[in-house]
Amino acid sequence: MLIQLLRGYLRPYRRDIGLVVFFQFLQTLATLYLPTLNADIIDNGVIKGDTGYVMQIGGWMLAVTLGQIATQIVAVYFGARTAMAVGRDVRAAIFGQVQTFSAREVGQFGAPSLITRTTNDVQQVQMLVLMTFTLMVSAPIMCFGGIVLALRQDVPLSALLLVIVPILVTTVGVIIVRMRPLFRSMQVRIDRVNQVMREQISGIRVIRAFVRDERERDRYEVSNRELTDVSLKAGKLMALMFPTVMLIVNLSSVAVLWFGGHRIADGAMQVGALTAFLSYLMQILMSIMMATFMFVMIPRAEVCAERIEEVLGTESSVVPPASAVTSVTAHGQLDLRDVDFHYPGAEHPVLCGIDVSARPREVTAIIGSTGSGKTTLLNLVPRLFDATGGRVLVDGVDVRELDPALLSRLVGLVPQRPYLFSGTVASNLRYGNPDATDEELWTALEVAQARDFVERMDGGLDAPIAQGGTNVSGGQRQRLAIARVLVHKPEIYLFDDSFSALDYATDAALRAALTDHIADATVVIVAQRVSTIRDADRIVVLDDGRVVGTGTHAELMDSNDTYREIVLSQLTAQEAAA
Repeated sequence: MLIQLLRGYLRPYRRDIGLVVFFQFLQTLATLYLPTLNADIIDNGVIKGDTGYVMQIGGWMLAVTLGQIATQIVAVYFGARTAMAVGRDVRAAIFGQVQTFSAREVGQFGAPSLITRTTNDVQQVQMLVLMTFTLMVSAPIMCFGGIVLALRQDVPLSALLLVIVPILVTTVGVIIVRMRPLFRSMQVRIDRVNQVMREQISGIRVIRAFVRDERERDRYEVSNRELTDVSLKAGKLMALMFPTVMLIVNLSSVAVLWFGGHRIADGAMQVGALTAFLSYLMQILMSIMMATFMFVMIPRAEVCAERIEEVLGTESSVVPPASAVTSVTAHGQLDLRDVDFHYPGAEHPVLCGIDVSARPREVTAIIGSTGSGKTTLLNLVPRLFDATGGRVLVDGVDVRELDPALLSRLVGLVPQRPYLFSGTVASNLRYGNPDATDEELWTALEVAQARDFVERMDGGLDAPIAQGGTNVSGGQRQRLAIARVLVHKPEIYLFDDSFSALDYATDAALRAALTDHIADATVVIVAQRVSTIRDADRIVVLDDGRVVGTGTHAELMDSNDTYREIVLSQLTAQEAAA
């Protein structure tokens, strides 16, 4: 997965990668050349007492060193730029893919996991690319170049490499194999910590209301401890790796000096050659150490790449049409014909055989007990989900055939839990209509019974709104969400229990204002409160995912037991008949 991911996202940067490899090659050659020059100074300058030769070769070594520094700087620059670009592209790809997801796919992954995959997982892959370009590219060149130059210095002494290198590689391999499952577990634990933290931040009012601070601290402590335990296990293995490598490196140096000293004493090797050989051994082992450092990162990056590919490879269940209908004669006619909906893996359907029609200049209400499928039914119209059976038609065209932009213009939804974005009152109201004037905004606020409290806010339309609308009350949030859809001016208005946080007086005033303002539109209201929908032109009663009654309030009171039971649970018989 890691190679597949990187192959796709590194392809646009082949020129920069070529420059990285070229300049890393040059700097590695310079690094390998320096010990040879050093040996030459010792054997032909220091031992012979030739100061001029020492100065001459020393100057050449200085020039090579400066060239090494320059090429390294250029290589790191292009490597870092490429790594950051890859991270940017992968994050953008994940974000773009998530934007195509329906509520089903978002729920499948969960918001905390998607956030972790977009941030931490991408960062791990990005760091691997950066370290590859700054360390790993030069490591094999230095390793093989060091072996060749070490053989040039002394072939018999080079036999030590046949023992040292396999021991080092085997030791590192055993440690890495044990680290990989720990890194996978670590990413899952990070997801869990994010999930608990997100719940606690979002539900802080509930936590405080029930004085459950201690319980939530314990929950977080458990998640934090699980992450800490896995991280410590991985850290212990990492801590074991580097001392082990250094032990092998130091023992190797002792072995070289021991056997090399005997060869010098026998006259088979010069002091400069031993010094150069020792330098090349260090370079070989250091290149293996650099590769070791990379191998530590690879397992975690591989796990992260799998998680990223899992998101990128998930297709949305709500697919844009191949040949979209881009224009219709907009009347606002809404029809659901024999509609079914199943959640994946569910034993029973949420909706079954739904036949509902909503016409322009009429209010159609949907009521039913909790869990009867009211919200799911409404969500099928703007394609937050797609029906698993039957058809949802807007102006005679299946919503699955409509261009998403056209569907958005035709249908406006006020969800059950209205959400406001960080910004201002005006930026939230213009979310569906960026060109709306201030006058249109104030008109929408007046209809939504929100003008009074917005005028009292510091800045009016420019008053700040916190993320999620947490700096306004639930009722104010609902009214701003209603005003937002009024600014949008769709043909079909969908209100999903959008009046539940309003007091009876505000509810009545708002519905009266809506009746005048959107008289020509199609209005569909889902509500639990009978008083909100009793005056609707048509009331649809849902029970266990099926339509069990359709008619006016008076008709249903006479003929439908389910509706009558709902009404009498909220009103007295006299109030219901009034």
